Amino acid sequence: MSIQPPEGILCSKSHEWVLEQGDTFKIGLTDYAVEQLGDIVFVELPELDSEFAKGEVFATIESVKAASEIYMPIGGKIVEVNEELINAPELINENVWEKGWLVKVQSDSFSQDSLGLMEYEDYKEETV
Repeated sequence: MSIQPPEGILCSKSHEWVLEQGDTFKIGLTDYAVEQLGDIVFVELPELDSEFAKGEVFATIESVKAASEIYMPIGGKIVEVNEELINAPELINENVWEKGWLVKVQSDSFSQDSLGLMEYEDYKEETV
């Protein structure tokens, strides 16, 4: 998977990414995590308007190899979920950045919560 991430992506040590988009933040699973999981066969996403603190489990993903919990990289309220993934979870394998995002959140704590996140290049160095 050699698709480059968008400019400004921040990554967590638990392999989630976050991208600021105006007043919301798009969240997904990193390309590295998806490569480790293999073919994605199921995704369970949260309800709209549910709120999560940084580090809380907000979604579950299953692949042919394993099931994994996905942790919220920043605290916030779910304002959109990627409905396409419910019927086509393999979109995550195709492009984690464009088609494979999981949720969008509104966050009042981004400036504080983002302190533990890494630039994509630093993340890639840690995962090698």
